[in-house]
Amino acid sequence: MMKIEKAPVPLIVPNPDDPRLTERVTGTDQTGAAVEIRVPVERPLTLYLNAQEIVTMMTIGDYPEYLALGYLLNQNMLKYDDVVTEVEYHDDLDVVVVRTEHNTNFEAKLKKRTQTSGCAQGTAFGDLLEAVESVALPKAELRTSWLYQMTHTINTMPSLYLEAGAIHGCVLCKEGTPVCYTEDVGRHNAVDKIAGWIYRHGVDPADKILYTTGRLTSEMVIKTVRMGIPILVSRSGFTAWGVELARQVGLTLVGRTRGKRFIALSGQERIVFDQNLDYVEDESARNKRKGEARDD
Repeated sequence: MMKIEKAPVPLIVPNPDDPRLTERVTGTDQTGAAVEIRVPVERPLTLYLNAQEIVTMMTIGDYPEYLALGYLLNQNMLKYDDVVTEVEYHDDLDVVVVRTEHNTNFEAKLKKRTQTSGCAQGTAFGDLLEAVESVALPKAELRTSWLYQMTHTINTMPSLYLEAGAIHGCVLCKEGTPVCYTEDVGRHNAVDKIAGWIYRHGVDPADKILYTTGRLTSEMVIKTVRMGIPILVSRSGFTAWGVELARQVGLTLVGRTRGKRFIALSGQERIVFDQNLDYVEDESARNKRKGEARDD
């Protein structure tokens, strides 16, 4: 059980050695030889808001409290000024319950959903577009020196992706330094964990950068704007609607960020080109991800 109260802000980084997050599976390789590999787990987590069941998510199972809070915030079921009295996680039941000071009822809202392009169970409810249209993102800057420091640090940190693959990561950074790095089988879960972490610890998003390993889709843009983060960066590519929404709300959108390269399609006025590219290394082959060649 976790009470919602002031607490020190923890640094969150991947823990690929956590035995709960992966399993060893035996198989056969292309030569017919026996192999054993690690694969990420998937387990269901059912979320309740007060007495109402909201959704069952498939997740690797770490940070369920952050995931629950972030999901509700990013679906506009919870506001940043709402009072959450308790978050209760039952490991034996795979259930997390968020309790608020005020009564809630989302019966009608749960019937109106738009399936998004996120893998697994990413959904956005009908009023999310209206909710982001009124958001005024803070002024901030993105120095290219921070961008290259940030991506190099993230790509070389121990992670579940490097150990087991088949997983997405999202990283909240201040300047070039990661402060909250989450992973999950779906990028929407990873970013929801960051939203819950921001809410839980009262972190100011105005001077932060959000990095994701996944595509820059409408869903990722909406979630970033909902959190009040002015800059979204990815090593992957863009969708047309993601770019259109980013331009409408003034979000800085930077994709295909690998080695020395990146492309900005929105909010370029925030970028300060202060890095000499002669001192930036190309990306190691170890950090390349499946399918990226098609994004070049």
